Amino acid sequence: MRMRGVHQRPSVFSLAGFVLVASVLAVRGQQPTPQEPSPAAQQPQSPAPPAEQPPAGQQPERTQQPPIRSGINFVRVDVIVSDGKGQPVGDLKAEDFSVSEDGKAQKVESFSVIKIDNVSQATDRPMSSIRNDYDEEREAARPDIRLFVILLDDYHVRRGNAMGVRKPLFDFIQNQLGPADMVALMYPLTPVADIRFSRDKGALMGAIERFEGRKFDYRPRNPFEEQYAFYPAATVERIRNQITMGALKAAAIRMGGLREGRKSVIWVSEGFTSTLPAQLNDPVAAMPGLGNPARGRATPDVQNDRQEFYNTVDLNSEMRDVFEIANRQNTSIYPVDPRGLGVFEYDINDAVGQNTDRRALNSSLDTLRVIADNTDGRAILNRNDLAVGMQQIIRDASAYYLLGYTSTQAPTDGKFHKIEVKVARRGVDVRARKGYWAFTAADAAKALAPPKPEAPPAVTAALNKIAEPARGRPARFWIGTGKGDNGLTRVTFAWEPVPPALGERRETEPAARVSLIASATDGSPLFRGRVPEGDIAVPAAPPPPPPSDTAAPTAATAPAGSAVTFEAPPGQLQLRISVEGRRGQVIDSLTRELTLPDFTKVEVSFGTARVFRGRTVRDLASIKANPTSIPTTEREFSRTERLLIRADAYTPGGVAPTVTARLLNRGGQKMADLPLQVGAAGTVELELPLSSLPAGDYLIEMNATSNSGTAQELVAFKVGR
Repeated sequence: MRMRGVHQRPSVFSLAGFVLVASVLAVRGQQPTPQEPSPAAQQPQSPAPPAEQPPAGQQPERTQQPPIRSGINFVRVDVIVSDGKGQPVGDLKAEDFSVSEDGKAQKVESFSVIKIDNVSQATDRPMSSIRNDYDEEREAARPDIRLFVILLDDYHVRRGNAMGVRKPLFDFIQNQLGPADMVALMYPLTPVADIRFSRDKGALMGAIERFEGRKFDYRPRNPFEEQYAFYPAATVERIRNQITMGALKAAAIRMGGLREGRKSVIWVSEGFTSTLPAQLNDPVAAMPGLGNPARGRATPDVQNDRQEFYNTVDLNSEMRDVFEIANRQNTSIYPVDPRGLGVFEYDINDAVGQNTDRRALNSSLDTLRVIADNTDGRAILNRNDLAVGMQQIIRDASAYYLLGYTSTQAPTDGKFHKIEVKVARRGVDVRARKGYWAFTAADAAKALAPPKPEAPPAVTAALNKIAEPARGRPARFWIGTGKGDNGLTRVTFAWEPVPPALGERRETEPAARVSLIASATDGSPLFRGRVPEGDIAVPAAPPPPPPSDTAAPTAATAPAGSAVTFEAPPGQLQLRISVEGRRGQVIDSLTRELTLPDFTKVEVSFGTARVFRGRTVRDLASIKANPTSIPTTEREFSRTERLLIRADAYTPGGVAPTVTARLLNRGGQKMADLPLQVGAAGTVELELPLSSLPAGDYLIEMNATSNSGTAQELVAFKVGR
């Protein structure tokens, strides 16, 4: 609790703040500037020659890749130079720039002109979709793309204004963005892990279409908001301010982890409110007017100067944290005020006096200007044509200079060091990052330390299996193998429909069933049928009579959960999969190749582990009691879920081997031993509640040991929120 004399105010923390703390700890050792050194960076380097310049007044035709330099003291600065009309100036040379750090002149060692345009993006290389984290990181690091986060601040936008800002945002996405640009949409409560970048303009526009403002509407819409819905309205407004500032920090950190170059946050907001007028300062935020005699009544403009002063000081202090993190991550914030040419802050029905209304409007506009000015952005406000103002965002991100120098101070004090850039030409506007945060001595030692050993190949291979999400596909699949009868291999095929992602528009109807054809290398069919109905099993040749408990499933016995089991001889197997809609039309198709193991020729082996999910212990007990329970195809789970992992371990003599299990992190290091339950015929099970695991990638490692040898099975999975 913070105290000033007798004045007390509670310290309020937000969900986004908690997420931010975890994110800061995760990226503390990888500050984007200065760069972590490579081995080559430890050697003295001669200054790089200036990049070749185009003729005066002419823009370069291609983005010039700067010379690769690194080191804990090497600093890169992006500089925007524009004329009086806001148009970029692109004919400057390295000698036209001077850079100082904390007032001391620095020598410019690298210089390049960055120019990005939509035409070159479309012609230089084919565009690839963002399918996974690897695609996202690879594409974001390219110098010829622009990176944006659009923060739809529903806490600080009125509902009517949210509807009005949709068209300028549509125009920005449809007409201003290039085909290679990457954009992520987020709300104030969006966790860092859920900020995903996309090139799908249709999905982005679909998400914006659902943007709904909630300014001064304190009715809770999720369990987190229910925790403070009955606080006073002034307290809830402070919480909302802190949540939005936490989201701005989270967006900067997320982009800072992708690349060092210029990045932009487009913040759709009407600004922060430091002090609520008496008419809106309800004792219970979720119950407007209850216990508030001033609600809807015109009262004299009585100004509490001390209260408003303290509130403004607190707000400015919290905004300063936003500046520092945005500058640390080289991220510019562009506030976009959907009010247009604002005249009033409150509705006429609120009965707020003119003086109070004018002070509140100016105060909210000031918060937008301050954040923009201190992060090298531009505040787009007090204008009815927002689309024209947003064009400047594209211009700033499309043409700039990238300078690099090695700091003569070589600081390792962990403090902020101011950068000032000047240009030897009159009549131009120069904008550059304000500075950078130096490494601490501990960070510098960590950066110079040898790299950590890579994860074992088996761990990497298991993680790669969950790296490719089923984005854009109507169904997700899992294929498992086990020991069958008479030397055959048992194959289990399971599938689940994939619901559309947020904002995703699908032209086809949802998946209803799957048509599956399994063939040997010579083309002979091993299985043909529909899952879950109409299955017809074609046994392998020569066909041994199948036991009654392994008969092919039929429409009457096939489980509703969409799975089928059949047997096939060991060796190569091709699966042709066709996903059908409710009317039987094919909406997706693909082919899978796999090698069926021969369980009769190995000393110790595992069948493919099956993963089941549930919310409670009772859910898992129900799964255990049902022998036809279908394993999930999903490998990303929430922390509210529990997993049941089931696997079969085999030995030639039928003697169950000794099986142990442990939990690993994504680097393959052990986190904990896991208890196992051993069933009949070598079947083992383990239960794993996910509530104690933070978001990230994990593996379950099972090891089987017998007198004849050892075997290992790895199950990779991801934990979300």
